[in-house]
Amino acid sequence: MTHEHEHHSDHDHDHEHEHGPIDYVEAIEGFRADKDHYFRHGEGSPIPPGERASFEGLPYFAVDPALRFEDLTLEPYAGDEPQQFQIPTSDGRLRPAHRAGSLHFELGGEPRSLAAYVMDDPSGHVHEHAGAEEELPTLFVPFLDATSGHETYGAGRYLDLEPEDDGTYSLDFNLAYHPSCVYDIRFSCPLTPAENRLPDRIEAGERLAEDHAEVG
Repeated sequence: MTHEHEHHSDHDHDHEHEHGPIDYVEAIEGFRADKDHYFRHGEGSPIPPGERASFEGLPYFAVDPALRFEDLTLEPYAGDEPQQFQIPTSDGRLRPAHRAGSLHFELGGEPRSLAAYVMDDPSGHVHEHAGAEEELPTLFVPFLDATSGHETYGAGRYLDLEPEDDGTYSLDFNLAYHPSCVYDIRFSCPLTPAENRLPDRIEAGERLAEDHAEVG
C-alpha cells in the first residue's frame, strides 16, 4: 500500500526562462509537460511500470486564469463537522486529519467555500513550534464538482496549497489533480468529504480521458 499525497512534490518546479519569468498560461503548460515526463519516467510515478511506455500524457481542461483565486485568508472553519476526524480512503482505511479552516471565494457571482484540511501524523505526534510565530500549514483541499463522475474522477480532485509570504493562500483550480488511485489501486487515497462538493462545473485542471474506465 502506498499513501497518496507524497509523490507529487517530486516534480514541482518554478518555471522561468533565463531572461525572466514567463506568463501564467505558459507556466501552467510547462508544469503539465514536466508532470507528464515524471509520470512516464519517474521512479515514483503512479502509472504502473508496464503502462509507462504507452503513456501519452494526462488529459486536461484548457487553462482558465479566471479559476485562480489569490490572496485568500484561511478563515475559521465554517462548517458544523468536528475539527479532528478520520478521513476515509479508497482502500477502506481511515487516516487522521483535522479541519484547519475554510477558504471563501466568489465563483460566477456566487459565494463559495471549501474546507481546508491537514493530514495528521498517524502516530498521533503533534508538532510543536519553537518560535513565537506559528508556521502556517500546507493545506489539503480535495473537492467535488458537477464534473465529478463524468469528466473527472468520481471521488474528487485534489489541491495542495502552500502559504504565500504574506500568509495568504492561492486557490488555483488549474492545478487540480487526480488522486493516484485513478491509475493504480495500490495507492491509498483520501476520499473527498461531502462538505467540499461545489455545485458548479470546474472546467480546469486534470480531467479523465474520454475512454477512461475507473480503476477499482
